[in-house]
Amino acid sequence: MSDTQKPLENGLTYADAGVDIDAGEMLVEHIKPLAKSTARPGSEPSLGGFGALFDLKAAGFEDPLIVTTTDGVGTKLKIAIETGRHDGVGIDLVAMCVNDLLAQGAEPLLFLDYYATGRLEIDAARRVVAGIAEGCRQAGCALVGGETAEMPGMYTDGDYDLAGFSLGAVERGHALPYLDRQAAGDIIIGLASTGPHSNGYSLVRKVVEKSGLAWGDDAPFAKDRSLAQALMEPTRIYVKPVLPLMKAGLVKGAAHITGGGLIENPPRCIAEGLKASFDWDSWPMPQVFQWLAETGGISDHEMRRTFNCGVGFMLIVAPENAEPVLAALLNAGEVAFVCGQLEAA
Repeated sequence: MSDTQKPLENGLTYADAGVDIDAGEMLVEHIKPLAKSTARPGSEPSLGGFGALFDLKAAGFEDPLIVTTTDGVGTKLKIAIETGRHDGVGIDLVAMCVNDLLAQGAEPLLFLDYYATGRLEIDAARRVVAGIAEGCRQAGCALVGGETAEMPGMYTDGDYDLAGFSLGAVERGHALPYLDRQAAGDIIIGLASTGPHSNGYSLVRKVVEKSGLAWGDDAPFAKDRSLAQALMEPTRIYVKPVLPLMKAGLVKGAAHITGGGLIENPPRCIAEGLKASFDWDSWPMPQVFQWLAETGGISDHEMRRTFNCGVGFMLIVAPENAEPVLAALLNAGEVAFVCGQLEAA
């Protein structure tokens, strides 16, 4: 149909098919100031183009390697959708990506998101993206773009899904882990989590179902908070306190404790012939995990391979560096503790 032709009488429109282009454009206008608030050297977020440019030299890199990650929030979104608590899941989305970058020693530089829904609800989407912008500010990376997909028939009204994509950089020769420098006796330092973060929520929801509690009921493990409030605590972002220690050469390896827990994640950053030996009594098991284990009848092994059990991120350091690293983390406001060491496998 040419530009001069009129639409047929009673002809279908995209809106008739369930896609509201005007709502999408309105959401972009809400997002623009959020993206602008995340600007950093090397990037000037400006939504609306077909791609985003980043100047690595302006960011201070000389001979960088690019590191990329992608992740989602998982079934934690089901709780957000059922309870209307959309504000924190954007932080979760950023955290799951940038903490992975950090485990490679990389500085997060930029972030993109993908938001898919059956029918675009501007307020819910704006709150999600506001959380993404907050996560980016916490991580020091720029929100440079994304995609909002309205797909009626694919998702029911009210449902949505999220995916995140992050790019970071590390100078050549400084990517973690330093496998050739690790040795038996190296110290494992744990950084406290804020709860289950964004992993194991299919099991969390099963436990809640078994408990008979509603999302609005008081959380048995958290004073003056509802069950939904307590379980929707956003994932902690560890970039700003940890990255300077990595750049100073004080860290030999790092792991983001996500799906697979403290059983499957640590080996990803440990040299062949060595293994992590945790002192499981060296840190208190947060009450949320105690409640999940007791209510669900979950074994210690299953807990440790499903949840972070209170350790959201771990560092491997030489024994002589353990004290200064701990001091720096505590001064930065982190809850950090020695939780084990490397030993021969």
